[in-house]
Amino acid sequence: MLNKLIVKNVALIESAEIDFMRGFNVLSGETGSGKSVILESLNFVLGAKADKTLIRSGAEECVVSAEFDIENNLAAYSVIEEFGLEQEDILIITRKFTASGKNTVSINGNSATVSMVKKLTATLIDVHGQSEHFYLLNTANQLKLLDKFTGVDDNGLSDKIKNAYDELKALSKELTAAGGDETSRLIRLDILNYQIKEIETADIKETEFEELSAIKDKLLNRERIVFALNAVKSGIGDEGGVSDILSNAVRALNGIAELNKDYGEISERLNGVYAEIDDILSSTGELLDDLGYSEYSLDEVEERLGVIKNIFKKYGGDFSGAQEFLIGAKTEREKLENFNEYFADLQNNILKKQKELYALYTELSEKRRKSAQIFADNVLTELKELGMNKARFYVEFSEIPLFDECKFDSANGFDAIRFMFSANSGEPVKPLSDVISGGEMSRFMLSVKAQTAKYNEISTFIFDEIDAGISGAIAWIVAEKLVKISRSVQVIAVSHLPQIVSFADNNVLIIKTESDDKTTTVVRSLDNNGKISEIVRLSGGTTDNSSAVEHAKTLIEKAEQFKNAIV
Repeated sequence: MLNKLIVKNVALIESAEIDFMRGFNVLSGETGSGKSVILESLNFVLGAKADKTLIRSGAEECVVSAEFDIENNLAAYSVIEEFGLEQEDILIITRKFTASGKNTVSINGNSATVSMVKKLTATLIDVHGQSEHFYLLNTANQLKLLDKFTGVDDNGLSDKIKNAYDELKALSKELTAAGGDETSRLIRLDILNYQIKEIETADIKETEFEELSAIKDKLLNRERIVFALNAVKSGIGDEGGVSDILSNAVRALNGIAELNKDYGEISERLNGVYAEIDDILSSTGELLDDLGYSEYSLDEVEERLGVIKNIFKKYGGDFSGAQEFLIGAKTEREKLENFNEYFADLQNNILKKQKELYALYTELSEKRRKSAQIFADNVLTELKELGMNKARFYVEFSEIPLFDECKFDSANGFDAIRFMFSANSGEPVKPLSDVISGGEMSRFMLSVKAQTAKYNEISTFIFDEIDAGISGAIAWIVAEKLVKISRSVQVIAVSHLPQIVSFADNNVLIIKTESDDKTTTVVRSLDNNGKISEIVRLSGGTTDNSSAVEHAKTLIEKAEQFKNAIV
């Protein structure tokens, strides 16, 4: 939901901060006070086009910031993740526009673009009169909303379709990979046979590369190794070497070991050192003996390593990769060698899956069409209650394709739909996106949202011109519907009717003031007394008229009774 809107230097607004609440928020004020500026400011921060006329006269720039609570809004989280931003439950979007035409946008302090903001806020807010944020003008969203109304997920139908669609895609991909004419398959077989033969002829053992690499290092460094080992052997074993010295020391200590505990411990430790030195001497001799004979010459080792490296480079990078490649190549060769049988089986499986998917598509379409009629009838009932007795509305479906014509290219069935609407008799029924915005359009959207608010992914609905051309009993019905919707999503409405203002959970007054030849728009939140005064003004009375005040209080009391009854 929208928590707050901060506006600086937009049109007549020098500075304003508007706090919104959950439920029903109403903006009211005298004609020309600047109510439209608030919506322009909101549209601006949501990504609408901007020009210099938006900037307050005398200012160098305008700035608008909108704060949203997006807790548990999975659609918004998904977009934020797509942008690589940190996920937070509070989202702050700020946009600045300068007199020189420079545009700056940020999302939670991170630099962003207008297109990023549009994509993100399309998951948050539906502003009537600003098509870029008018959720239901998009036919894909219309279908999504109808599916929620229909309840296609209630019996797992959408999951069945998705699973069948994914399986068909996998089969089609396999068919494409195995396809081609006879010449192409023979060429591919030749390539596979060559690759298989090359790997099998090399006959590489699992640890052979590592073992040969060690042998190569030994052969390349033989002289250095012999020199080092001989130095060790002579230093220990030659006459007067370490072994002789330690032997004399051991005999001397052993002779006194029994005289004192400390002598004994040193004697024991020295015996250990002597044994370790003797073992080192023995191991060094064995290593020198091993160097005297090698199963391979350096040339043979390098040649074999070259063969192994070539295989690894071409087929998988290492031993396991080469083996995996070999298994895959043999499997593919087997399929190609038995291609006719394999191809026929694959085509048969695809046909079976297409028939299964077509049946599911048809079942989904039938459910949608039945629900669409109920949905349209419900919306028309809502419109009649709003005084639009001549309105027409229906959901237009694309023709059901024959099996041979079906493309099977969607996990959401073969239906394409459009909401078709006409407000008055004599006017043609048009797609919703072609209907001119206005009070009648607002009431149509109110009727739709009264039926679907609980299914909608958008968390904030904004209505402008909702009360154009209505009064009296119809105004009261409009107010009741707005309140009902506001119990599922946040509703913000601009209104000049006392009936609608009386129902508000949060009243915001827009005032135009003049001083020192300067005109300024001021925004003020109203308490209960302020709400009474505004209703009196909208009703054409004055606050010094007790009857007008009592009438305002009565409207508020009736509105509260209605709201309490639906909570």
